[in-house]
Amino acid sequence: MHRRFTKGLAAVTAAAITLLPAHVSFAADQDAFKTATPIKHVVVIFQENVSFDHYFGTYPHAKKNNDGTSYFLGAKDDTPRVNGLEQAGLLTSNLNAANPFRIDRSHPNTCDEDHGYADEQAAFHGGLMDPFAKISCNDKGPGGVGPNSTMGYYDGNSVTALWNYAQNFAMSDNSFGTTFGPSTPGLLNLVAGNTFEGTITNGKSANGNIAGAATAGAVIGDPDPAGDVCSNPNRTQITMSGQNVGDLLNKAGVTWGSFMGGFANCAAISTGTTGLTTTDYIPHHAFFQYWQSTLNASHTPRSSVALIGHAGDAANHEYDLADFWDAVKAHNMPAVSFLKARAIQDGHAGYSNPLDEQIFLVKTINALQQTEEWKDTAIIIAYDDSDGWYDHVMGPIVNQSNVADDQLLAPGSCGTPSAKQVGGADQNGRCGYGPRLPLLVISPYAKKNYVDHAVTDQSSILRFLEDNWHLGRIGNGSTDALARSLDGLFDFDDRGRTGKLILDSATGRVVQF
Repeated sequence: MHRRFTKGLAAVTAAAITLLPAHVSFAADQDAFKTATPIKHVVVIFQENVSFDHYFGTYPHAKKNNDGTSYFLGAKDDTPRVNGLEQAGLLTSNLNAANPFRIDRSHPNTCDEDHGYADEQAAFHGGLMDPFAKISCNDKGPGGVGPNSTMGYYDGNSVTALWNYAQNFAMSDNSFGTTFGPSTPGLLNLVAGNTFEGTITNGKSANGNIAGAATAGAVIGDPDPAGDVCSNPNRTQITMSGQNVGDLLNKAGVTWGSFMGGFANCAAISTGTTGLTTTDYIPHHAFFQYWQSTLNASHTPRSSVALIGHAGDAANHEYDLADFWDAVKAHNMPAVSFLKARAIQDGHAGYSNPLDEQIFLVKTINALQQTEEWKDTAIIIAYDDSDGWYDHVMGPIVNQSNVADDQLLAPGSCGTPSAKQVGGADQNGRCGYGPRLPLLVISPYAKKNYVDHAVTDQSSILRFLEDNWHLGRIGNGSTDALARSLDGLFDFDDRGRTGKLILDSATGRVVQF
């Protein structure tokens, strides 16, 4: 592949290069696992609270910033179309009370929109997608974007890195949250394909956490994981039944780990580039802490770098983000890694923003592209929920539900549950698919400048992991049984591709390709 270098490369990638080893190496036995594809390492970067239209609604057309600057330098001639706001004619003739509007790069901080299980359904209005402006958070704060805020979107002059990744790798414009609701349902669906059954363990109110306000059932809110020493005793705490993909990986002997910013010190606080300050670790974002089988209750440190990702390690596969990079240095990167940024960089409106998020994404991806393992690695960028930001596409409803919290078709209605649907009629409170979310695949085997239109959801990532490592299915109503895999974003016949795209973490601009 043709490569172009600029003078800024050394400065941009200095931090990434220091992560790499000169000579220290442990046996990378994860490379020996039999896989269905050439992919031997998957890194899932799970970010927060973005709808597809909020980041890609005008892709690939970006307007100059208010100060006249441009960071996205234009789309390639062969860029495919996406189902965006422009193509749908919804920028100027929208059914909502206000038209979508561009948020300038100078306003990265916005308020947190309403993204509750019931309220997200109400915003969809049975597929009319027209009450979004009415439920905006009315962002009046310093640097706020004003009323009708949920109709706001960014373009490539703010989320420049993501647009450049889309230009050079693959993304989907038809991927959805498995169910409606906030962060915790999203992460449960990612690692288990199921929000059922969560059981409240600390006697706190179930209101807004378990469907139908029961003490056990489908999770629809953001309860903390029971047993996690960092969970808030004043919040509802739950434990999940069944199994997750970590259990399947353990049974197959495949190395894996969950790596979260702040896990080593859940009192740590960070300040972002715009002055926002927040705690690094958020318990209800902790993928595997909800299951007793994969819980690291006391946040016990790893036994050694060599054991990161392996069975028998004291951390039980739950680590701080710094441990991931120690494993990378030692050529001991697990076969499957789930990464969670420090909260300040996870993209969640209210305490993070697209610019701080971009720093995390770019530094992480730049560093991974410098490793020897890059040749057989796939990075998946996905999101937990939409934050309530406007998106004009409603996905198929594969799981009907009629608990009191449902509001999609009418009060108490997201259709009538059937014994034939995944999980059966007894697993009520799982209305979905939910909102449309960004999904990108960055890999030497990713299709280049490609947009996949096949319907996928959060559990499609789970399905890809299961299929690639021959893990079998989770069962118990997991949507892995019906999810489409991510194979459509890859070209596995193009063997030996080693393409890299190094970006500037501050601007998102291309430095090397």
